[in-house]
Amino acid sequence: MAFLDQWTLARGNVRPATSLLLVIAGSLLLTLSAKYQVPLAPVPMSLQTLVVIGLGFALGPVLAGATVLAYLAQGAAGLPVFAGTPQLGAGLPYMMGPTGGFLVGFLLAAVAAGAMVRAGWARGPLGATAVAFAATVVLYLPGLAWLGAYVGFDARLLQVGLYPFLLGDAIKVLVAGIAFSQVGRLLSRRG
Repeated sequence: MAFLDQWTLARGNVRPATSLLLVIAGSLLLTLSAKYQVPLAPVPMSLQTLVVIGLGFALGPVLAGATVLAYLAQGAAGLPVFAGTPQLGAGLPYMMGPTGGFLVGFLLAAVAAGAMVRAGWARGPLGATAVAFAATVVLYLPGLAWLGAYVGFDARLLQVGLYPFLLGDAIKVLVAGIAFSQVGRLLSRRG
């Protein structure tokens, strides 16, 4: 079950105002995660993937999806919420650029993580790590497909869109698996 399910949904419905506040807070957290990078070779690591997956774990598929949609709507409106904005442009032109597929992947990964958690696949550290890994794969599928339209569907696609990010994403998958399983364990004790 998603963390929010354990906190609230098991005891009744989430109020619309609470849902709205969670979506706003989640989209702000996603914006912050886009702006701060951890220095890591060969490329700096943002925390966006970790936050996207965390939204799925914490909010479930519907609210996590709504949160990422709110984030994307803010970016489409021209707000500088994405990594590299406003320096690299903003709004729909930025979203239609080479990384646009990864933005779509954020939505799919958040919903997928939430659905897998709700289905009970995230039990224990191993299960939570597997869910985080699967959600990361879901994120990469549209990201690489979209990027391929810009750089071609040959070895260069993997050289620029996958390989440089593997170490950082492996770290985020492990952190997600350990952290979210522990939070889930603590919450299940409280419930």
